[in-house]
Amino acid sequence: MLGLMQEHPLVISSLIDFVEREHPEQEIVTRTGERSEDRHRITYAELADRARRLAAALHRLDIGLGDRVATLAWNTHRHLEIFYGVSGVGAVCHTINPRLFAEQVAFMINEAEDKLLLVDLDLLPVVEAVAPALNHLPPIVVLAPQDQLPASLPVASANLLSYETLLAESAPSFAWPALDERTAAVLCYTSGTTGKPKGVLYSHRAILLHTYAACMKDALGFGAADTVMPVVPMFHVMAWGIPYAAAAVGCKLVLPGRYLDAPSLCDLIIEEGVNFAAGVSTIWLNLVHHLEATGTRLPSMERILCGGSPVARTTVQEFAEHADVKVVHAWGMTELSPIAGVNSPKRGTARYPSPAYFELQKKQGRALFGIDIKTVDEAGRMLPRDGTTSGFIKTRGHWVIEEYFRHAGEGTVDADRWFDTGDVGTIDEHGYLLITDRTKDMIKSGGEWISSIELENLAVSHPAIAEAAVIAVKHPRWVERPLLLCVKQPSAEASREDILAFYDGKVAKWWIPDDVLFVDSLPYTATGKLFKSELRKQYADYEITGR
Repeated sequence: MLGLMQEHPLVISSLIDFVEREHPEQEIVTRTGERSEDRHRITYAELADRARRLAAALHRLDIGLGDRVATLAWNTHRHLEIFYGVSGVGAVCHTINPRLFAEQVAFMINEAEDKLLLVDLDLLPVVEAVAPALNHLPPIVVLAPQDQLPASLPVASANLLSYETLLAESAPSFAWPALDERTAAVLCYTSGTTGKPKGVLYSHRAILLHTYAACMKDALGFGAADTVMPVVPMFHVMAWGIPYAAAAVGCKLVLPGRYLDAPSLCDLIIEEGVNFAAGVSTIWLNLVHHLEATGTRLPSMERILCGGSPVARTTVQEFAEHADVKVVHAWGMTELSPIAGVNSPKRGTARYPSPAYFELQKKQGRALFGIDIKTVDEAGRMLPRDGTTSGFIKTRGHWVIEEYFRHAGEGTVDADRWFDTGDVGTIDEHGYLLITDRTKDMIKSGGEWISSIELENLAVSHPAIAEAAVIAVKHPRWVERPLLLCVKQPSAEASREDILAFYDGKVAKWWIPDDVLFVDSLPYTATGKLFKSELRKQYADYEITGR
């Protein structure tokens, strides 16, 4: 016997219809210029109107079901409209990271066969750089009014169109087409895989289910009364799903545009009353340094969600001390839509602001309903949840990848549909996951594994160290040994011996790095993660001869 309940497709257009009906007056604020007061304000009702106008314009441009529409854009109201207008019409919103190398951008546009490029005005040089490598240069829509378009085109295309003109020429009465919830909605490429970037093609269903989970209290946990600022870019896994979750609850959105420096973010948080923000750890490290240097406090801020790479325990404690803000870890990846777990409290676990709470916060979090996570050994055997036995992390669920775009049949998941994340870690008895390394970043010394992440976390807990990276370098006896690269805190003093002595009693002696190098800066990827492969390349000939 089947149930007697209604079924309606889980599609993205239902989100914009809902928020327009239930929260039409709520604001979306975008920083648009160099001055703090340069801000654009729009309501959800206006957003819905413009999203429908965009859908009508796409229809006129012969963009239809399954066609890929690429974006090169910052976190703005226009990019948000594109998220809804493109997917709502049945096309695929292909977000591209403009910070990637030109070769990578060109590869993505070519493989996706994008039929249209929607580009922020200041990112037209990116298109110019990649144009010679494109199989076909699609028409370009500049996200600006007609009078702001450049007099001389930076790219050889007669099809440079104004976004605002397209919308002005379109009727707002466009009716969203009926779509199967399994229809492709968004395409994001990941640089976390080996070789060339691979595309992850999300369905409407996966995005909506991820949205439901993200809105739970143990996940993002915000509601209609909140003011949310996604600092994580919308081209980075859809800003971790926040654009959709915001519409699902009708909260105020504050979008920083391209202004991600600490003073700009601080101004937005204070003046717009932001109480929830999300971004990678380097953003929050810079912000807490700004708070310390200026004596500024953030009276409205309650929680910061951090992902991408682990945030140092010292940063978590400094936010608590200087701004009374909780920094919460989240874990996920492009292939997981992206959130799989959040470090939210359970009954019986440590609570803020006890010392044990800060220790717990170094873990990446607990699985959300809809996601299964396990650790396995090299033979694929499931490992115990004891918090100490480390293994390869696998996951499956309603918003987990089945296969990569244009890579069908290549074994993305195993026979039981488990996806190998490439991460290594432990799961404790409460279900909290601790990432101890990426498979490719582990150091195998004398046949035994050393966690680079654990050594990095300890290094940045030293008061003189702001950033740290640990990589494997060659050793004549042990094959590989850890090399520690450190960036000092401003005006701090520390020697190689000071840092090595700091590890005594905290890790096994054979884990302690063989050498410490102090550097002015560390390289980061376009998504804010330590660029370990670049460091390994730089120090490929560095050989430790002692020990």
